[in-house]
Amino acid sequence: MKIGMNAHLLTGHEGGYRAAGIHGYIYHSLKHLSQVAPADWEFTAMVGSKNGHHFDGIRMQHALLNTESPMRRIVWEQVLQPFQLGRYDLYHSWAFVKPVLHPPLPTVVTVYDLSFIHYPQMLSCSRRAYLQTMTRYACRRSTRVMTISESTARDVVANYGIDPSKVDVAPCGTDFSIFRPLHAERLIQFRKKKNLPDVFWLFIGTLEPRKNLPTLLKAYAQLTPENRPLLVIGGGKGWDYEDIFTTVETLGLSNSVRFIGYVPSQELALWYNSASLFVYPSLYEGFGLPVLEAMACGTAVVVAESSSLTEVVEGSDGLRVPPLDVSAWQSALEYARDHEEWRVRAVESGLTVAKRYSWKHTAQAILASYQKAL
Repeated sequence: MKIGMNAHLLTGHEGGYRAAGIHGYIYHSLKHLSQVAPADWEFTAMVGSKNGHHFDGIRMQHALLNTESPMRRIVWEQVLQPFQLGRYDLYHSWAFVKPVLHPPLPTVVTVYDLSFIHYPQMLSCSRRAYLQTMTRYACRRSTRVMTISESTARDVVANYGIDPSKVDVAPCGTDFSIFRPLHAERLIQFRKKKNLPDVFWLFIGTLEPRKNLPTLLKAYAQLTPENRPLLVIGGGKGWDYEDIFTTVETLGLSNSVRFIGYVPSQELALWYNSASLFVYPSLYEGFGLPVLEAMACGTAVVVAESSSLTEVVEGSDGLRVPPLDVSAWQSALEYARDHEEWRVRAVESGLTVAKRYSWKHTAQAILASYQKAL
């Protein structure tokens, strides 16, 4: 069986949005896919000319174009790619769209979220129009549609009117060799290096409106200053982020909130481990990988009761809060701060829940979708 895969959103760059969620999902899935597949299956990942990744059991086919540019990638996807698909038994697009014209073969498309519908301001008009039009087309015309959470699956069905029975879920995983509880001495050294107190709260994510940080900041401001742990906010600037910094200034939180910018992947586990609490007030997520990573590191979590986040923490003692209810967030923060017995339970149950999500399981779910399509 020959499987062709459009993996052009796999990037070699560290930092920026392209090295975040979608890249990580493709990267870790490809690392495990050939391990769970039948021995006679052959996989080809189509990537840009500058891509240097290699995976056991995966043939890397480089385009003549450097497809880091969205416009060049669209040209490749719609004009050049169709001529390469006749040799395959199945085609998988790892991100949202497939070519309009291609040979008649089973196809699978992965949809991570529909933020370009719910939050259209985050993209230029041309990119938004392309994604909205072509994702609808791909979902309706593909043999199978794959999503990364049950929440996104429901979103796809509701927005595109497709049969729920043709939608498969292959949730994110985590790398337990990286995201795991670390030795206390290493954390002491890290806090010293970063000038961190023993107790602080942490958020990590792109700074943009759907992360809902102003609500968290307003709730945080209601806590008495002497009983308010440092709040550390990590993540690169996305779009329309000015309101976050304005809220900090308006509420007089400049001495209580620290912005640390984009967090390199090699530091993530140290930040999660060092924090006493991980907070994630996002209004909408395709999955919510930072929450899973924090739980895998043995950190208690408080999340918004929205989209896929309730899925990720299901079965744990992590607190779920109505996303826009400032008073509820205040109460949740106070509870998390004051109840040590809850934090112990939340850590233990979070570690148990996190073990359900491995990248091997993700690869197995992807393979199952291929088999259904075939």
